[in-house]
Amino acid sequence: MKRPMIGVLPLYDKEKESYWMLPGYMKGIEAAGGIPVMLPLTADPEVITAMADTFDGFLFTGGHDVHPELYGERIEPVCGEPCTERDEMERVLFREVTAMDKPAFGICRGLQLFNVLLGGTLYQDIPTQFGSDIQVNHQQQPPYDQPVHRVYIEKGDPLHEMLQTDSMEVNSYHHQGIKQLSSQLVAAAKAEDGMIEAVRMPDKKFVLAVQWHPEFSYTSDPYNFRLFEEFVSSCKS
Repeated sequence: MKRPMIGVLPLYDKEKESYWMLPGYMKGIEAAGGIPVMLPLTADPEVITAMADTFDGFLFTGGHDVHPELYGERIEPVCGEPCTERDEMERVLFREVTAMDKPAFGICRGLQLFNVLLGGTLYQDIPTQFGSDIQVNHQQQPPYDQPVHRVYIEKGDPLHEMLQTDSMEVNSYHHQGIKQLSSQLVAAAKAEDGMIEAVRMPDKKFVLAVQWHPEFSYTSDPYNFRLFEEFVSSCKS
């Protein structure tokens, strides 16, 4: 069977004016049977539509904070620097991809972006805006392939069926998270403090996002590799 071609959203370094990529995103897709291709950063709607039509699936990577204006808030000092170029490109691309019902897998920022583009909101900064009596480390120090907290998967959810486990240990490196969940998404997993850690779009073939970083641990954790496998498999049909 032909290997699916999967578009990977680029990371952007403003100071160096350069696109870049973490190898785990690419290698995880390749190990699961896909061919990853890093996309250009563009706001041209014709180019974005052409990319949506050309590729079999899309990986929405981590990176910059999503601009609060996309969910109706002003930017607070605790918010990290957004990348408006990424916000605009991914807004248009996500709309096109979901309209075509093509697979989309979101990681970290990807989860936050899906929620915002579908009408949800975010905590701009978890340490200062999210209160919980249970302490969970959402922003670990290197090495990033080591798990730092547990997530609990909703029984009966397709994610539970996919991974065949009630919970798993994950790494974590994010200071923003879902505040109000979009009505178009369902929460598939949560951390012990209640933070949403995985979401999916139930009326689509494969629109899934996780808050942790499987690109760092897919070689050592079978659950995280399974995420790549299921994503790539969905791009073949």
